[in-house]
Amino acid sequence: MNILIADDEKDILNLIKISLVENGYTAFTAQNGKEAWDILTTQEVHLAVLDVMMPVMDGFNLLRKIREHSTIPVIFLTARIDDMDKVLGLGADDYIAKPFSVAELMARVGAQLRRNNEYLSPKEKAATTIVYGNLSIDTDKCCAFKNGELIELGAKEYKLLLYFMEHPERFFTKRQLYHAVWNEELYFDDNTVMVHISRIRSRIEDDPQKPKYLKTIRGIGYKLHYIGEKP
Repeated sequence: MNILIADDEKDILNLIKISLVENGYTAFTAQNGKEAWDILTTQEVHLAVLDVMMPVMDGFNLLRKIREHSTIPVIFLTARIDDMDKVLGLGADDYIAKPFSVAELMARVGAQLRRNNEYLSPKEKAATTIVYGNLSIDTDKCCAFKNGELIELGAKEYKLLLYFMEHPERFFTKRQLYHAVWNEELYFDDNTVMVHISRIRSRIEDDPQKPKYLKTIRGIGYKLHYIGEKP
């Protein structure tokens, strides 16, 4: 699959390109929005990773042009928190804040391509397991495991854990989680989210009072962040 990376920082471009190639992708690189648009109009691109602040044409304007012609997944890189709502409002599929880990970005790329599985080869479509730390989810069978042992989860708990594992290291407010899992835009119940988070912790944590996976970020919400050695 072909991935476009657009960023005016050469070090970031090279780092992401190396990681994509190591993960079996073909990478196209651009240092400004115009170069990126030229690639998008001349090459088959299955996903784009775009920086917000780029010369000639910034990420916002590039995304507007993309959405006039294409529905490919777009992941934004941004160093400013106030950019995040804007990029999602313009039609981006995900964002990741700078500085970021390459492992996190690769996980986000994989998650978006799985959601848009028309871009996947038959071999890639067959790969239905998401792994994070000692946790894994078989998305085909809708089953979660810890250290290879089945975890008993209710339907909403499974969807919550899956959402976290598709977006590792990313902060979510209770409202964002509620809308993502319960799919109700007009209603919001933070207590419902907290109860389900508590239930998930009771299944995946060695000590739910000292979680190593689902971390509470005071005043913000939650994120999946594994503390410990990964297998």
